[in-house]
Parts: sequence; C-alpha cells; structure tokens
Amino acid sequence: LGLIACFSLFICFSEAPFLLLQLLQMLQGSGISNQKTLYEVLSVPEDATYDEIRAAYKCAALNTHPDKAQATVESSVCTGEQHGFFGVQKAWETLRYPKCRAEYDKQLQSSRQSIDIIASDIEIEDMTVESSDDGVELLYACRCGDYFSITACELGEMGISVSEDGEIVAQAPDSLPTSIVLGCGSCSLKTRLVINKA
Repeated sequence: LGLIACFSLFICFSEAPFLLLQLLQMLQGSGISNQKTLYEVLSVPEDATYDEIRAAYKCAALNTHPDKAQATVESSVCTGEQHGFFGVQKAWETLRYPKCRAEYDKQLQSSRQSIDIIASDIEIEDMTVESSDDGVELLYACRCGDYFSITACELGEMGISVSEDGEIVAQAPDSLPTSIVLGCGSCSLKTRLVINKA
C-alpha cells in the first residue's frame, strides 16, 4: 500500500496535478485530529524547513524500516515497524512538496478549528430517547433550540446496542472509552458523546 501511495504521488506531480486533493485525502485518512500530525510523525515543528524535514525523514526511515525488524514475519502480516515506516513515508511524501504541504497545513488548521467549537461532553444517560416506527433516536438539546442527535442504528454500527429506553444493552466487554462528535441540526455547535466513560 505504501509503494502504491508513493507511486500515485509521483503520478500526481508529474502528470496529473488535479489529483492532489484526492491523494492528500487518501494519505491522511479520515481523522487528522485523532492521529499524530505528519509533523509529529517526523518529530519536526510545523514551521520546519525542507532540509529539516528531509533530515528527520531520513533518520525516521532508517529507524522504522521493516528490514530492521528482528522477528521474521509472513509477508501477509503487517508489523508495527511496517506501519511506522509507511507512516514516515506518507509524511515525507506529503511534506516534501510545497503544494501538498500547503494543502495539508490548510486541512490541519481547519480540523483544529472544528475541534474548538465542541460545546460540551455528554453521555447517553444525558440524552432524551425518542422511539418511532423508524427506530430509536437519542436527542440532546442545543442552546440554539434544536437538537444533537444519533440513532440507535448509528450506535449499532459502532458495536453498541441501545434499548428503546436509551440504555446500553450490549457492548464488547473489553471495549475502551470512545466518543463521537455530534453536530447540531441548526447551528455550528458540536457536542461530544462519550461512551463507556472510565
């Protein structure tokens, strides 16, 4: 996968610059805020120069390269070292090109701004349960008068079963605390629904 991403990036810059945005989305995954930034992967500040990024990449690539792994693993198994190496590769392939880096910085800044507008942390017990023929929906009043909402079906996709009265009835026994950000239907506020709070 890492080689494919690197090859795709080469094509992006040599033949089809309009693929830049799609490639960045593929490289970054879905949640910048839930993961290390590409700068953190390379252990460089966000205002690092090209030379600083390049030097950090070389050092990180040497330290995380799969050939340095002590244990022999089957080629179909991806080890932690390989994940680390591919993360380093992705960081380098994005930050080495000024256009990619500028787009990444813009998306990183945007994700940070959206994190700042979370109004509160809530739990399922704080929500009002509404049952209809369509299923169970959990609601929490926003200060604008509308509601934050999530359906039992959406929670089910996360591995959490909710009864018609809003009680969690089934969840993996060893599940860790998790959360999901809910947006208001009318305004820009968001709230974080914390599940299985420690």
